[in-house]
Amino acid sequence: MHRNHVDNVVPLKAPAGALPAAAQVVILGGGIMGTSIAYHLAEAGVRNVVLIERNSLGSGSSAKPLGGVRATFSDPGNIKLGHRSLEAFERFGEKFRTDIGLHQVGYLFLCRNEAEVLQVEDSTHIQNRLGGSSRMLTPEEAQEINPFLEPKALLAASYSPRDGFAQPSKVVKAYAEAAQELGVTICQDTEVLDIDASGDAVQAVHTNRGSIRTSTVICAAGAWSTRLGAMAGVHLPIQAVRRQIGMTPQLSTPFPTVPFTLDLSTTLYFHNYLNGMLLGISNQDQEPGFCREFDYQWLPAFNRAAEVVAPALAHQELDVGWAGLYENTPDHNAMIGSSDTVHGFMYATGFSGHGFLQGPAVGELVRDMYLGRESFMDPEPFSAARFAGELSPLREVHII
Repeated sequence: MHRNHVDNVVPLKAPAGALPAAAQVVILGGGIMGTSIAYHLAEAGVRNVVLIERNSLGSGSSAKPLGGVRATFSDPGNIKLGHRSLEAFERFGEKFRTDIGLHQVGYLFLCRNEAEVLQVEDSTHIQNRLGGSSRMLTPEEAQEINPFLEPKALLAASYSPRDGFAQPSKVVKAYAEAAQELGVTICQDTEVLDIDASGDAVQAVHTNRGSIRTSTVICAAGAWSTRLGAMAGVHLPIQAVRRQIGMTPQLSTPFPTVPFTLDLSTTLYFHNYLNGMLLGISNQDQEPGFCREFDYQWLPAFNRAAEVVAPALAHQELDVGWAGLYENTPDHNAMIGSSDTVHGFMYATGFSGHGFLQGPAVGELVRDMYLGRESFMDPEPFSAARFAGELSPLREVHII
């Protein structure tokens, strides 16, 4: 089995820039968050922006997500981030003149007990109040749009036809190239060794290639953000957890096109991948850590779940697979904000599996926070201060 995906690398048109001595803003992390923030800052006229990436662009969590894009959440803040990003993905091809492989096949959430039905009904009402188009389905209606499903296993389902999936590497590449054209310096193979925050304010970022004087650092390093925050004296509670995906062989006759489908009871999920199918499940026995080696520990749980809800997908041969990291916070919701104790330290991290689908909106939100102007939503509920007891936790129902 091939254990890496060929689209993980994000090549740039130009080589990585030289490390400057000073910058107005230094962004830590070259994934979807870092490149989106860099682009949106530069587009708004912010000059002398530097993006630092320890390896290559998109090589962290952005290299290997499911690619799902949706606004189907239970918390209004996450719904707003999802809607705003979905609008950006729909315009992406025209704005950046690139095909990001957006397929709006919809999202289908499967309910197999009464508690799940009530939860999804409530979420659907909230989504539609905020401009969504989700609707509840009977088991038979769910099978009509996804013939793999066994309707006898279901009580109900919800369907949001505008959602779907895209290719993260292409989005990262487009943001990075557009940011460079606007003057952003991108430094790959550059590791942060320390952050000088003396006097309770950011002063400099020290790397293996030298130091950069700056008054603003934006931490967008995903699963690695806790360590970087600690360098500046900022607590960003994140736990890295491995998640794995497998793909079936490509067929001469493709599988039928189905929505991105997720079983709430087991977290089994699947969607089309070219002429094959992408398969996965959140392995509940996975120990936290930074391991990104692929193995088959998740496969028995997937097959057991598939035997119940989608029997034809159980025990499929896998041709390609990979492992990536979730960046989980204690309540499985993002941290977006500015430190109350270290002036000039901002963060957009801990997206707990939702980073790609929220990336465009978060770039806008962080830009507006930096410029001190009103944005399309209030970021305060996403502040890391909620983990210090200063704000109420978010109430999002964590799915995968």
